[in-house]
Amino acid sequence: MTITVTTHPTAEGLLLRPFEDADAPALIEVYRDETLRRFTRVPVTDAEQAAHWLGVQYEGRAAGTRYSFAVLESGELVANVALKRPTPGGEAAEVGYWTAAPARGRGVAPRAVEALTAWAFAALAEDGLRRIDLLHQVDNPAACRVAEKAGYVFQELLTALPPEFPLDGHRHSRKAVDVTERHRSE
Repeated sequence: MTITVTTHPTAEGLLLRPFEDADAPALIEVYRDETLRRFTRVPVTDAEQAAHWLGVQYEGRAAGTRYSFAVLESGELVANVALKRPTPGGEAAEVGYWTAAPARGRGVAPRAVEALTAWAFAALAEDGLRRIDLLHQVDNPAACRVAEKAGYVFQELLTALPPEFPLDGHRHSRKAVDVTERHRSE
Protein backbone atom coordinates (compact mmCIF):
# COMPACT_ATOMS: atom_id res chain seq x y z
CA MET A 1 0.00 0.00 0.00
CA THR A 2 1.37 3.42 -0.97
CA ILE A 3 0.38 6.35 1.18
CA THR A 4 0.28 9.93 -0.05
CA VAL A 5 2.03 12.06 2.53
CA THR A 6 1.56 15.77 1.97
CA THR A 7 2.91 17.22 5.22
CA HIS A 8 6.56 17.90 6.05
CA PRO A 9 8.57 17.63 9.25
CA THR A 10 9.17 20.88 11.10
CA ALA A 11 12.12 21.90 13.25
CA GLU A 12 12.94 25.21 14.84
CA GLY A 13 15.28 27.24 12.63
CA LEU A 14 15.23 24.67 9.81
CA LEU A 15 13.14 24.16 6.70
CA LEU A 16 12.59 20.51 5.77
CA ARG A 17 11.17 19.88 2.31
CA PRO A 18 11.36 17.21 -0.40
CA PHE A 19 14.41 17.46 -2.62
CA GLU A 20 14.10 19.25 -5.97
CA ASP A 21 16.12 19.16 -9.18
CA ALA A 22 17.41 22.65 -8.30
CA ASP A 23 19.25 21.09 -5.32
CA ALA A 24 21.75 19.31 -7.61
CA PRO A 25 24.53 21.95 -7.44
CA ALA A 26 24.27 22.13 -3.64
CA LEU A 27 24.40 18.31 -3.41
CA ILE A 28 27.58 18.20 -5.48
CA GLU A 29 29.14 20.84 -3.22
CA VAL A 30 28.13 19.06 0.01
CA TYR A 31 29.50 15.74 -1.27
CA ARG A 32 32.97 17.24 -1.74
CA ASP A 33 33.44 16.69 1.99
CA GLU A 34 35.66 13.67 2.64
CA THR A 35 33.98 12.83 5.97
CA LEU A 36 30.52 12.74 4.40
CA ARG A 37 31.77 10.54 1.55
CA ARG A 38 33.32 8.14 4.08
CA PHE A 39 29.93 7.40 5.67
CA THR A 40 27.72 7.41 2.56
CA ARG A 41 27.55 4.76 -0.12
CA VAL A 42 26.43 6.66 -3.22
CA PRO A 43 28.86 9.22 -4.68
CA VAL A 44 27.62 12.58 -5.94
CA THR A 45 30.50 14.24 -7.75
CA ASP A 46 28.86 15.59 -10.91
CA ALA A 47 25.50 16.56 -12.44
CA GLU A 48 24.80 13.01 -13.68
CA GLN A 49 25.34 11.46 -10.24
CA ALA A 50 23.29 14.23 -8.59
CA ALA A 51 20.42 13.55 -11.03
CA HIS A 52 20.65 9.81 -10.22
CA TRP A 53 20.67 10.50 -6.45
CA LEU A 54 17.66 12.80 -6.77
CA GLY A 55 15.89 10.20 -8.92
CA VAL A 56 16.29 7.62 -6.15
CA GLN A 57 14.67 10.06 -3.71
CA TYR A 58 11.76 10.76 -6.09
CA GLU A 59 11.18 7.06 -6.83
CA GLY A 60 11.28 6.16 -3.14
CA ARG A 61 8.72 8.83 -2.26
CA ALA A 62 6.41 7.70 -5.08
CA ALA A 63 6.70 4.08 -3.88
CA GLY A 64 6.28 4.96 -0.19
CA THR A 65 9.64 3.39 0.66
CA ARG A 66 11.76 6.53 1.20
CA TYR A 67 10.80 9.97 2.43
CA SER A 68 13.87 12.13 1.98
CA PHE A 69 13.98 15.80 2.95
CA ALA A 70 16.43 18.55 2.16
CA VAL A 71 17.23 20.40 5.37
CA LEU A 72 17.80 24.09 4.79
CA GLU A 73 18.99 26.80 7.12
CA SER A 74 18.83 30.39 5.87
CA GLY A 75 18.17 28.99 2.39
CA GLU A 76 21.31 26.81 2.34
CA LEU A 77 21.33 23.00 2.13
CA VAL A 78 22.81 21.92 5.47
CA ALA A 79 21.59 18.33 5.79
CA ASN A 80 19.52 15.47 4.47
CA VAL A 81 17.20 13.34 6.56
CA ALA A 82 15.33 10.32 5.25
CA LEU A 83 12.88 7.75 6.49
CA LYS A 84 13.61 4.44 4.77
CA ARG A 85 10.77 1.98 4.87
CA PRO A 86 11.51 -1.22 2.98
CA THR A 87 7.99 -2.50 3.59
CA PRO A 88 5.23 0.12 3.45
CA GLY A 89 2.71 -0.91 6.08
CA GLY A 90 5.41 -2.59 8.15
CA GLU A 91 6.07 -1.83 11.80
CA ALA A 92 9.72 -0.74 11.39
CA ALA A 93 11.61 1.86 9.40
CA GLU A 94 15.09 3.36 9.46
CA VAL A 95 16.18 6.98 9.66
CA GLY A 96 19.22 8.04 7.72
CA TYR A 97 20.87 11.43 7.52
CA TRP A 98 23.97 13.39 6.67
CA THR A 99 25.09 16.86 7.63
CA ALA A 100 27.09 19.28 5.48
CA ALA A 101 30.51 20.04 6.96
CA PRO A 102 29.80 23.72 7.82
CA ALA A 103 26.65 22.73 9.76
CA ARG A 104 28.21 20.06 11.98
CA GLY A 105 28.31 20.61 15.72
CA ARG A 106 25.40 23.08 15.72
CA GLY A 107 22.57 20.66 16.53
CA VAL A 108 21.24 20.48 12.95
CA ALA A 109 21.28 16.67 12.72
CA PRO A 110 19.55 15.97 16.07
CA ARG A 111 16.85 18.59 15.33
CA ALA A 112 16.27 17.20 11.83
CA VAL A 113 16.20 13.57 13.04
CA GLU A 114 13.83 14.45 15.89
CA ALA A 115 11.55 16.36 13.48
CA LEU A 116 11.51 13.47 11.01
CA THR A 117 10.79 11.00 13.82
CA ALA A 118 7.82 12.95 15.17
CA TRP A 119 6.52 13.54 11.64
CA ALA A 120 6.88 9.87 10.66
CA PHE A 121 5.02 8.55 13.67
CA ALA A 122 2.24 11.11 13.16
CA ALA A 123 1.97 10.67 9.39
CA LEU A 124 2.41 6.89 9.24
CA ALA A 125 0.92 5.61 12.51
CA GLU A 126 -2.27 4.47 10.82
CA ASP A 127 -0.11 2.59 8.30
CA GLY A 128 1.45 0.52 11.10
CA LEU A 129 4.73 2.33 11.84
CA ARG A 130 5.75 1.53 15.44
CA ARG A 131 9.60 1.65 15.52
CA ILE A 132 12.33 3.61 13.80
CA ASP A 133 15.96 2.50 13.90
CA LEU A 134 19.07 4.62 13.46
CA LEU A 135 22.06 2.53 12.30
CA HIS A 136 25.68 3.62 12.08
CA GLN A 137 29.18 2.21 11.98
CA VAL A 138 31.15 1.98 15.24
CA ASP A 139 33.78 4.38 13.89
CA ASN A 140 31.21 7.20 13.78
CA PRO A 141 30.88 8.43 17.38
CA ALA A 142 29.14 11.62 16.18
CA ALA A 143 26.24 9.42 15.00
CA CYS A 144 25.92 8.02 18.54
CA ARG A 145 25.66 11.58 19.88
CA VAL A 146 22.99 12.46 17.29
CA ALA A 147 21.03 9.32 18.16
CA GLU A 148 21.14 10.10 21.89
CA LYS A 149 20.18 13.76 21.42
CA ALA A 150 17.24 12.73 19.21
CA GLY A 151 16.01 10.26 21.84
CA TYR A 152 17.16 7.05 20.12
CA VAL A 153 18.20 4.42 22.66
CA PHE A 154 21.13 2.07 21.98
CA GLN A 155 19.77 -1.44 21.34
CA GLU A 156 22.57 -3.64 20.07
CA LEU A 157 25.92 -4.06 18.40
CA LEU A 158 25.54 -5.16 14.77
CA THR A 159 28.05 -7.50 13.14
CA ALA A 160 29.77 -6.21 10.00
CA LEU A 161 28.37 -7.38 6.65
CA PRO A 162 31.10 -6.69 4.07
CA PRO A 163 31.35 -5.30 1.50
CA GLU A 164 28.34 -3.00 1.99
CA PHE A 165 28.83 -2.67 5.78
CA PRO A 166 32.54 -3.31 6.34
CA LEU A 167 32.55 -2.51 10.07
CA ASP A 168 30.45 -3.45 13.07
CA GLY A 169 27.67 -1.01 13.82
CA HIS A 170 25.15 0.19 16.37
CA ARG A 171 21.37 0.06 16.26
CA HIS A 172 19.52 2.76 18.18
CA SER A 173 15.70 2.80 18.24
CA ARG A 174 12.69 4.95 18.98
CA LYS A 175 9.18 3.61 19.42
CA ALA A 176 5.99 5.52 18.70
CA VAL A 177 5.21 5.70 22.42
CA ASP A 178 8.65 7.26 23.05
CA VAL A 179 7.73 10.24 20.87
CA THR A 180 4.42 10.80 22.64
CA GLU A 181 6.05 10.60 26.08
CA ARG A 182 8.96 12.83 25.05
CA HIS A 183 6.63 15.58 23.80
CA ARG A 184 4.56 15.45 26.99
CA SER A 185 7.66 16.06 29.10
CA GLU A 186 8.84 19.08 27.07
